[in-house]
Amino acid sequence: MADSVINRLKEAAGKIWQRIQSVPYSSLIRTKAFLIPVAIVGVIFLGTAFFAISYYARMSNHVTERLTQGVFSHSVAIYSSSKNIFKGQPVTQEYLISSLRRAGYSNNGEGTAGTYQIQSNILGIEPGPNSFLHRKAVEVEFDQKKINSITEKISRKKLTQYELDPQLLSNLSGDVRQRRRLIQHGELPQNLIQALLSAEDRKFFDHWGFDIPRVVKAVLVNLKSGRREQGGSTITMQLARNIWLSPDKTWKRKANEALITCVLEQKLSKEEILEHYANEIYLGNHGSFEIHGFGEAAWRYFNRDVGSLTLPQAALLAGLVQRPNYFDPFRHPERAKQRRDTVLGLMNRNEFITDAQLKEAVESPLLLRERTLDSGDAPYFVDLALDQARKLSIAQNGSIQLFTTVDPDLQSAAAEAVAIGMKKVDALVEKKKAKPPYPQVALVAIDAKTGEVKAAIGGRNYGESQLNRVLAKRQPGSIFKPFVYAAALETQLGGKHKEVFTGATLMMDEPTTFQFGSETYQPGNFGNQFNGPVLLRRALTKSLNIPTVAIAESVGYKQVVDVAKRSGMQSEIRATPAVALGAYEVTPLEMAGAYTVFANEGSALETSFISSVVSSDGKEIYRYQPKPKKALDPRINFLMLDLLQDVLRSGTGAGVWSYGLRAQAAGKTGTSRDGWFAGFTSELICIVWVGYDDHRDLNLEGAKSALPIWGEFMKRATAGGAYSRPFGAPPKGITQAKIDAETGELASSFSEKTRTEYFLPGYEPSAEASFESIESARRSDEELSELKLAAVEMKSQNGNIGTAVWYRAKESDPSDELIGVSAVLPLGTRVRVTNLASGKSVVVQIKSRMAESPGVVISLNQRAASELDFMRAGSAQVKIEPLNKIQ
Repeated sequence: MADSVINRLKEAAGKIWQRIQSVPYSSLIRTKAFLIPVAIVGVIFLGTAFFAISYYARMSNHVTERLTQGVFSHSVAIYSSSKNIFKGQPVTQEYLISSLRRAGYSNNGEGTAGTYQIQSNILGIEPGPNSFLHRKAVEVEFDQKKINSITEKISRKKLTQYELDPQLLSNLSGDVRQRRRLIQHGELPQNLIQALLSAEDRKFFDHWGFDIPRVVKAVLVNLKSGRREQGGSTITMQLARNIWLSPDKTWKRKANEALITCVLEQKLSKEEILEHYANEIYLGNHGSFEIHGFGEAAWRYFNRDVGSLTLPQAALLAGLVQRPNYFDPFRHPERAKQRRDTVLGLMNRNEFITDAQLKEAVESPLLLRERTLDSGDAPYFVDLALDQARKLSIAQNGSIQLFTTVDPDLQSAAAEAVAIGMKKVDALVEKKKAKPPYPQVALVAIDAKTGEVKAAIGGRNYGESQLNRVLAKRQPGSIFKPFVYAAALETQLGGKHKEVFTGATLMMDEPTTFQFGSETYQPGNFGNQFNGPVLLRRALTKSLNIPTVAIAESVGYKQVVDVAKRSGMQSEIRATPAVALGAYEVTPLEMAGAYTVFANEGSALETSFISSVVSSDGKEIYRYQPKPKKALDPRINFLMLDLLQDVLRSGTGAGVWSYGLRAQAAGKTGTSRDGWFAGFTSELICIVWVGYDDHRDLNLEGAKSALPIWGEFMKRATAGGAYSRPFGAPPKGITQAKIDAETGELASSFSEKTRTEYFLPGYEPSAEASFESIESARRSDEELSELKLAAVEMKSQNGNIGTAVWYRAKESDPSDELIGVSAVLPLGTRVRVTNLASGKSVVVQIKSRMAESPGVVISLNQRAASELDFMRAGSAQVKIEPLNKIQ
């Protein structure tokens, strides 16, 4: 059209010029005064007309091109992973309907992704033209709360499983994060169309894009009130402004808006304009996302398909168009109700509803859905997926569909677990009178067999803080210890090792100073308590520090770092004694990837947030392919897996079972300044971190901070048998032996505690436990911890400082008096005994003499032992200071 008009103008200008040229020169001279201004005016007119028509033509071409490509083509649509349902699955019909609706299905026959039909206990699923999987229609029959059968609708073929379409997580246009559920005009209910016309554009179907009387009225009303109370924009004008133009209030933008409005009215039918408008209009925010379109708004505000909106619900959504955030029904329910009732009144005035309908609708409550954040939306996960897409240099010119690995059910479970667990953490830190802000949290869960990230939460509230703690580097503490013990067990593979370690190796848990170059390292245990001789298995399950560093020193710190690197840790980890206790910073995501080794028969997997990427023309431009890398010998890995299961059976992680977890699992607690828990089933790995952003000490063990969140999450994740297959049988090349659980030797007739231990062939213990070896090991027996009297034997090493060994005596001192005996100090001497590890001390008085001995023996009652932290058998560095000498 524009081209034909331009051609006609050119022809007219040519004819005028020919007429001028045909006039004799004398005549031109006589008419000179008249022709010059006429020519100037003509040139200006023709130039202006030519420019206007050219500009209109360019604008028309631009709009046409955009409409041809699709109004929402220049965006990144981000989806969840698809999900299988299967025969016998313990889910309800309501759950499946909810999943279908989140994937864009509707039950009114107009769904673009597909439709569903409900017939008693049978749910019909019919994928539509925009279904991503293009599956055949099926009927799912339910028997109470489980799937009884899945049948193809046409062939009647019985299926064991069926894959559901992925769910939309986000739709990004530039830097704006949006949620939009595309609908067709036929899906819009009549009550919503009538409410929208009443609120925004009553004469929409009658005018040609502009409502001049309404514009004049709006100007007069606004001038009279002194502020903008009414607008004159029609639905077509709003569509032109929202899709094609910036929000700048300039004359140029207004002119462009008018031109695009004309083009839209020429190119599209009223129904098509209304459909585009219904999908584009901004209707508020949900967390970090903008809500666009009535399809998404109906779901977000009312948990309904747009086609099933009630009259008051339709009026509320239509009323939001004017000022979405001001009338936000979640934050301002009274304002929202008042605006809804205003729209209902307009509908009544326009004779769309009766007086009776008006009265009933006005009296109805808002009935909003429960508002939850960071569950299905997964904002932290979306950020991580986009970050990976950028690193992969996936082109974003035009439209792409980015299919992530997130499982919406697991993401919701993670959000619930974090909410429940952090309330408990808050209560504990409040008891400690900690200063605000409250601690933060990160959770990442990955598929153990593929490395695909299934859920990720990077903080308590994305709206308040977008800092993603999944990628924050922190000291992992004891969740790093399994890599130390893996390096130790690798000594059974042979090589130049001065000592071979097995689960039955007897270690000493006592105060120890480690030498590293010119530096010394003196680690302590939690609570400054030591246990004396312990098996390697118990050292890990009880998370004892001294044996762990001793193991790392023996096998070599470089070997420990090598195991960590083989397992996929990319952080700067140094080969020093501190590495054994997780002193070097890593991210929760790194640790989750590293733990794939233990759940995947010794093979490490890279983690991924993206499953595939599809271009605008339907071509797949990226697909994630797991690439396992061998990190541990499968036999060594099995030995580690058995140890880590013991952590949850009887060690520091035993509390997980109180949260209702029923699946076979393994894991490790961790405490640095922060709290950690790393655990897994054979199919799912989950890492939880809790701590302060400013690196303050949380002052809570991982078992009290991170473990409860892990327990709540895994209970939900494994409900109904999901992610719950048992761990595999021992691989070939593993042998076992019955050992004495106190000495690590072969069980004998003297053994009271025995267990089955696994070994590589040739490294089983050869000697049986004797009475003497068992009695020696029992200095650390926890059964004696109930006795009240403790004794400390001081053997001088450097004046009055040395290693004290204590044990529980078998008789208790009934008095509260603190007494001591010495061969070298006079009776009556008052002596201060200080535990150098804790700095705690008590004062006792020498009451009796003893045989000649190079030290001091001090008998302490229960109160004194408690004050010194001598609550279990063990040893520590102590200082003996005589305060006076009585002659």
